[in-house]
Amino acid sequence: MLDWNRHTRTADAVRPMHTEQPGGIMRFSSCTDTFTLANGTAIPCIGYGTFETPADEARVAVREALEAGYRHIDTAAVYGNQEAVGAGIRDSGLPREQLFVTSKLWNTERGYDKTLKACDKTLNELGIEYLDLYLIHWPANRKQFGDRAQELKAETWRAFEELYKSGRVKAIGLSNFLPHHIEPLARTAAIMPMVDQLEVHPGWPQTSAVRYCQDHGIQVEAWGPFGHKDVLENPTLASIGAKYGESSAQVCVRWALQHDVLPLPKSVHEDRMKSNIDVFDFELSDDDMRVIDGLRGIGGSCADPDAVDF
Repeated sequence: MLDWNRHTRTADAVRPMHTEQPGGIMRFSSCTDTFTLANGTAIPCIGYGTFETPADEARVAVREALEAGYRHIDTAAVYGNQEAVGAGIRDSGLPREQLFVTSKLWNTERGYDKTLKACDKTLNELGIEYLDLYLIHWPANRKQFGDRAQELKAETWRAFEELYKSGRVKAIGLSNFLPHHIEPLARTAAIMPMVDQLEVHPGWPQTSAVRYCQDHGIQVEAWGPFGHKDVLENPTLASIGAKYGESSAQVCVRWALQHDVLPLPKSVHEDRMKSNIDVFDFELSDDDMRVIDGLRGIGGSCADPDAVDF
């Protein structure tokens, strides 16, 4: 195992911060309450995801999400909607300092120089001066890059460290990185990743990866917190939701939060946007959490980052 203490922070000093009730159950009161990242950055506990939201819908969707109460917007270069996301942010009229904006570096732009240029392009498309969080979208793998994969990850991360030091990015992290990708990256890193965005949902909890990140002070975000369609239609989740007067989607969001995982629900429907953050008036019992934890075979699973060729 790595000696994480040799880097810029210790592993045990940066657990997610939140209000706790007796018994250690965490309870946020709204989607603008925050986790605290390793560098002290406050990140709203639920984000609004824009994956697969077309540019011609994203502008209105982002504005409506912000009107509904979200203050954390997640996009990526490969989504092709950054200009629309930026327009939606401006349409909201909210001050920039009240918002948390995340984007991600796409796979074709890995490497030190290309990463710096790609970040500038993202900032220009969004029409903002800085990102609150910037993520490497996928790890370079041996399938595509052979022995050069690790070197490419290290070069890319060095650029991320430069972006962070320059202030163009307030926090830096990863997406779709599993522990065996993070360990070698840390050997050459001067600054540890602050976030890892993983596909996490009932039926695909990624328990070992989530535990690893949390043990090392890396905040886990859940992209795809509803999995695919059959998660929301699952009779177990529907039954649990009915006990609390909540939907299956609300159960999924609450389940993530109670695991100290930051969910990124997405919808272009205003009523569902509101419903997905209306999760602070109930708390899943320990028994219900265990039942959900045990679900398997629903919602699909993330592409294997060691096997992808995009």
